[in-house]
Amino acid sequence: MQTIVNFKKIDASIPLKSYVQKKLDKFDKMLDSPAEAYIVLSVEKIRHIAEITLTCDKLKIHAREDSENMYSSIDALMDKIKIQINKNKEKTRRYMSGNKQSIKNKPLQPDFIQTVSENLITDQIIIETIDYKPMDIEDAAIELNSGKQSFFVFNNARTQQVNVLYKHNNGKLGLIQPRG
Repeated sequence: MQTIVNFKKIDASIPLKSYVQKKLDKFDKMLDSPAEAYIVLSVEKIRHIAEITLTCDKLKIHAREDSENMYSSIDALMDKIKIQINKNKEKTRRYMSGNKQSIKNKPLQPDFIQTVSENLITDQIIIETIDYKPMDIEDAAIELNSGKQSFFVFNNARTQQVNVLYKHNNGKLGLIQPRG
């Protein structure tokens, strides 16, 4: 891992630099490709601040930690980085583990279907029950014209199937019947 350690408002210290390098060497095993780390160690009044920007392939992590001791700031910073790297690796592992084909062919869970159908029923669909009796198409046309409805559902006496007779905008009647 290529590391750059900068010191701000603090004297450059070889022990601090080697401590950071030793901590970062542990992350080489965790990362898949070569990484670059840019570390800034600074002091503001009594706060010791450690800040890092770690870039590795598609991964970019930035973290900052401060405390009353520079070594404890570095330790806390490295803990944060470790958590973020593990989180990213787990996210990638979850994404890459599944067979894409099995996801496409996977049927919907019954709970999901039930929830969707309940939402549709309650929000957008009004359910009405009707009684239909066997009759000819001519009789259904008379029934449709006598009422205020724009359609009429009936059981066709000849085919013994449910048909729907409806009014077009141009005044003509349309018939919907199942095939077969």
